[in-house]
Amino acid sequence: MELNELTFLVKVVQLGSFTQAAEALGLQKAYVSRVITQLETKLAVRLLERTTRSLSLTEIGREVYERAIGILGAVEETKQLTQQLTREPRGVLRLTCGIEFGLLAVNTWMQGYLKRYPAVSIEADWTGRVVDIVHEGFDIAIRIGTLPDSSLIARRLGEIHYGLFVSRDYLKQQVLPLSIETLEQYPRLVFSGGHLHEYWQLSSGSEQVVIKNSARLAVNNYLALCEAALHGLGIALLPLLVAKPYVEAGQLMAILPEWTVEPMPVHALYASNRYLTPKVRAFIDHALAHFPR
Repeated sequence: MELNELTFLVKVVQLGSFTQAAEALGLQKAYVSRVITQLETKLAVRLLERTTRSLSLTEIGREVYERAIGILGAVEETKQLTQQLTREPRGVLRLTCGIEFGLLAVNTWMQGYLKRYPAVSIEADWTGRVVDIVHEGFDIAIRIGTLPDSSLIARRLGEIHYGLFVSRDYLKQQVLPLSIETLEQYPRLVFSGGHLHEYWQLSSGSEQVVIKNSARLAVNNYLALCEAALHGLGIALLPLLVAKPYVEAGQLMAILPEWTVEPMPVHALYASNRYLTPKVRAFIDHALAHFPR
């Protein structure tokens, strides 16, 4: 049984004749009549009583007609729902990200996203481990740094820029003038993840300087490094988005602003471009529009 057979049956019954049904469907009367006859043959029953002047449903034909109305209605509802789902973000978005960037940036994205798309809810996992988003059922991961080879799709959202910072009064307490040449002699507060623990490769235009780190404090958390810098414990290399509110409050100050390290890329990772759902697409677009500048 085909949907078009049920469609033809319903149209014939609603309009009361093969001629009007054929006109409404934009088809030949003989073709519509043949399809109805094929349907009766498949079901091995007579659905319509035909005379030269009238057309009426048999008893079993009325049962089939009523069910056909329900089936075609359900099909139409499914089409409308599918169209709506492909346009409007809805459902549960499962998201994972590193703890710090999640707190500093992604939290803000989520708040704006949820306000904009009321049919979506979010389950977020801030973690220090690399989550297998496919096997653990996540829609999207936000990752910082160089990405390893994988089958995941990566969309670049932006990059994190860094600078050197100290507390507002720190340099007043130092006897040694600060310069790029004397930087290595100052106490340094160092992020212990990756190569930055061992050295800072600072650039200014075409110039490059490598500062070997003998850290006063090494910790794998930029918020902790920022806190140590606020307490005057040394010079910290911090992401600008971490330092910014304290600079604006007058608690931290940037030093040697012409020198910085290579920015870190930030990507959104998801499983497939082919079946990118509206909720994931909308979140990526929102993140791109609100990435910290």
